[in-house]
Amino acid sequence: MSAVVEVRRGAYHDSVTLMAVSRDVAGLEGVEAALVAMATELNLAALADLGFDRDEAKGAGADDLLVALRAADEAALDAARAAVTAGLSAPGGGGGAAEAPPPRTVYQAARATAARGRPAALALVSVPGPHVFPEAMDALRAGLSVMVFSDNVPLEQEVALKTEASRRGLLVMGPDCGTAIVGGVGLGFANATSPGPVGIVAASGTGAQQVSSLLDDAGVGVRAVLGVGGRDLSEAVGGASTLAALAALDADPGSELIIVLSKTPAPEVADRVADAAKACATPVLLAFVGPGRPDLTAVTDEALARLGHPPLTARWWPAPAERGAHGGRLRGLFAGGTLCQEAAAIAGPALRDGDALVDFGDDRFTLGRAHPMIDQRSRLAAIAELGERGGDDVVLLDVVLGHGAHPDPAAELAPALATARRRAADAGRDLALVVSLCGSAGDPQGRVRQAEALVAAGASVHLSNAQAALKAVDLLARDAP
Repeated sequence: MSAVVEVRRGAYHDSVTLMAVSRDVAGLEGVEAALVAMATELNLAALADLGFDRDEAKGAGADDLLVALRAADEAALDAARAAVTAGLSAPGGGGGAAEAPPPRTVYQAARATAARGRPAALALVSVPGPHVFPEAMDALRAGLSVMVFSDNVPLEQEVALKTEASRRGLLVMGPDCGTAIVGGVGLGFANATSPGPVGIVAASGTGAQQVSSLLDDAGVGVRAVLGVGGRDLSEAVGGASTLAALAALDADPGSELIIVLSKTPAPEVADRVADAAKACATPVLLAFVGPGRPDLTAVTDEALARLGHPPLTARWWPAPAERGAHGGRLRGLFAGGTLCQEAAAIAGPALRDGDALVDFGDDRFTLGRAHPMIDQRSRLAAIAELGERGGDDVVLLDVVLGHGAHPDPAAELAPALATARRRAADAGRDLALVVSLCGSAGDPQGRVRQAEALVAAGASVHLSNAQAALKAVDLLARDAP
């Protein structure tokens, strides 16, 4: 057995890259454990959980890179080290003496692209939340709109960035903008959808993914998805980016319908957006997810009707064996915040004490850790817990596909779910499984393959999150909403 723990001071890499490197290295022959991550408190705890000596990373902080490897022998360890180096190397290689040094700031990079005759229009910022502000402001001052993928950005900094963007006629997407489609290019967790006439303004990444994927199944493509961040329609931010994105899509002659998606907004901000929508030349469909409002599947049907298409029949796969209808608890384990809120709104009249729907993508769970659509460890632990203790529970969870998401989520989730069901059964308990599978037919994970693996684990699988929530309520044998 050979192991090493290495701390690389001040060597920052984004969480998506680090998750991919850790996964690839862990899959090498002879490698028993691999952790390549920023040395946040959560990742230092993970170091100990994997059986490494935390003292070997003593003094490491969130700005330092942590590399921990354990392998069967020195040869396998050397191969793992080489794979880490290769995975973290900047694409493009080169570095010859004749090459100009790479830009050190966003502003310098913008000037360099303009000098080559290919001026940039958008900067994507994905650094730890506390460090976003100077990078995003630098991009705005260079004349670029900004997509801020990062979460945990202070609210006052978001307001300042969006105020500066408005002054310059630019757009700030985010913070915590997980999904966008700009110029036909998917950014963040975008799904593989066809181009079409619908523009989406989204204060909800997974909401945009649900609607765009369902539209794609109905043969209607998406022209653009402009994410604005989950706090944009709060009273403090005032819908600044939503209003700017709405105006931009209305000015686009290719937009035939605009959908504005959000969790429940502040009332006065909702009124402001509604007034702006009425003033648009392009038809606008407002979709504010919450109690008493149409769910995202109904919103999709309304969009299809406005475009002259028949309603969609969302596909689903039944569980191999239906559980008997009797009482129990509802346990929601979500990666998508809007999908979680939608499920809670649908199940609301049937919810009782002891039920719980948790959004594992919330900022408090992702501080120092990759989003659960990439890193599934938090939900895997919750699934294992439900298998060990509890009652006759109905487990409702989402699996979100698309570019940037986990390359094969069912490969981890299906065995965990099957094991939890088996352990519950051994203890005389019944664990029913319902999955909301959010993704398009063209997504790289293979939507049908994912569904079939989850069904084999005992779950019913639904492409409509709303229908998945209704199924979960039905299995609880309570009054349906």
